[in-house]
Amino acid sequence: MKLLILILSSLTLMELSVVDACRSYCGNITVDYPFGIRNGCGHPGYRDLLFCMNDVLMFHISSGSYRVLDIDYAYQSITLHDPHMSTCETIVLGGKGNGFEAEDWRAPYFNPTSDNVFMLIGCSPKSPIFQGFPEKKLPCRNISGMSCEEYMSCPAWDMVGYRHSDLNSGSGPPMCCAVGFESVKAINLSKLECEGYSSAYNLAPLKLNGPSDWAYGIRVKYELQGSDAFCRACVATSGTCGYESADGGGLRHVCICDHHNSTTNCDSVITPTGASSSVRPKTIGSLILLYFITMTIAFQRKQRVSGY
Repeated sequence: MKLLILILSSLTLMELSVVDACRSYCGNITVDYPFGIRNGCGHPGYRDLLFCMNDVLMFHISSGSYRVLDIDYAYQSITLHDPHMSTCETIVLGGKGNGFEAEDWRAPYFNPTSDNVFMLIGCSPKSPIFQGFPEKKLPCRNISGMSCEEYMSCPAWDMVGYRHSDLNSGSGPPMCCAVGFESVKAINLSKLECEGYSSAYNLAPLKLNGPSDWAYGIRVKYELQGSDAFCRACVATSGTCGYESADGGGLRHVCICDHHNSTTNCDSVITPTGASSSVRPKTIGSLILLYFITMTIAFQRKQRVSGY
């Protein structure tokens, strides 16, 4: 009897591990479609993007790794923290910041929101953002009520030897230039020839007293390309949206169901050829469970007979 209990417990844990294959939390952050932290979970365009390390959710693209502060599924935004980004308390120079630049194939899925301001610090007069200066108008501007003029009133500037009056001193470009992501398409400090940057996003309808109250971080709008009808049909039949390798290479959408994977939805029938779905490990686990129960009962009966 003890052997049977041990077998049942082990197989139950195995079944649970299959059910939790698409883990839904990392720390206190919910990870749901289109994101995923396990291979095969989420939208294929979001693969190898999020990683859960010691209950800390990390976001990784070509420009670097960022800590995820929040995912807002209703607004379709993800808020990131770059440890080498300047704030009102700390100015980080030396070109250490990640900025924000995604891979070409991933770029259509992610763009910092229109109310997110990037304040580029200490850019060279030869920087692409100053091309044509002083004849051409600079792209520097106020974005969602946030500007470099306000930002340079932060006490951290005194610590690095710059004063508020340095903003537009001399005939050269300004020490700080606030831009929107759409005007530069990528925040790459090396390509822009800048020493550092800060990023903040609007907290409307809250009224803020100044840069010390700004929300520092990078708020990114995410979107899916094309129709997402496949995932809606999958979820409607109690499935979980994922992906798998397709015949001939590449990836395809898959609906992860209770006992199988389907290329349509969980109401589809498993065909003998496996064209529409493949058997999941959970089904195999059930068969193993049935086998061990049968063998255990047979063994116990044999012991009873030999005992007489």
